[in-house]
Amino acid sequence: MMRLDKLLANSGFGTRKEVKKTLKKGGVTVDGIVAKDGKMHVDPDEQEVKVFGVEVEYKPYIYLMMNKPDGLLSATEDINQETVIDILEPEDVRYEPFPVGRLDKDTTGLLLITNDGKFAHQLTSPKRHVPKKYRAWLAEPLKDGDIEAFQQGIELDDGYVTKPAELCSENENGDVVEVTIYEGKYHQVKRMFAARRNRVVRLKREAMGSLQLDEDLEPGEYRDLTEEEYEMLKAEA
Repeated sequence: MMRLDKLLANSGFGTRKEVKKTLKKGGVTVDGIVAKDGKMHVDPDEQEVKVFGVEVEYKPYIYLMMNKPDGLLSATEDINQETVIDILEPEDVRYEPFPVGRLDKDTTGLLLITNDGKFAHQLTSPKRHVPKKYRAWLAEPLKDGDIEAFQQGIELDDGYVTKPAELCSENENGDVVEVTIYEGKYHQVKRMFAARRNRVVRLKREAMGSLQLDEDLEPGEYRDLTEEEYEMLKAEA
């Protein structure tokens, strides 16, 4: 059960203020009966709600894939800096979504955004071992022993030893690499390379689980996950 005005706002029929006006005009019916009280509770799965004859198709959750651009915070809000939520369309912001996990401000690439807390927790929990694949541009080429060290786990600056990770070179120089980790510690990829006396110049997340970043998305663009993508991620989590 949920409030009628919240159902209509979340379903794209305007802001709370606009929905209130629509209700006053008698434009909303519940099971064929005019409803003017936004505080009225309805069951969108069992009751038929219409706005000027158009049936309301309610979806409680949204699942978005964004190609995160450089310079945005992976947060819901910030007083001083722009966040990934700030660039969403108003109809998506109404769902009060949040980023799944965090990408650093200067890290780009695949970012999931949803309002499904359970789904987000399952994807980010270290116990689930959902892999996250990154492409990293390094200040210096890989050195002997780097790949083996990542396979064994890297001791970070605070003494924490990471779970085994996968590392391979993507070019002849060895300064562009692919990294796959199975957890999400703060600045983890950067700190892993720092522990090996190297520095990440640029970092892009390319995949989470089997979900690959849609390369048709320009930086800052996003789209809904397909049903197939959602089910795939849900199964992996």
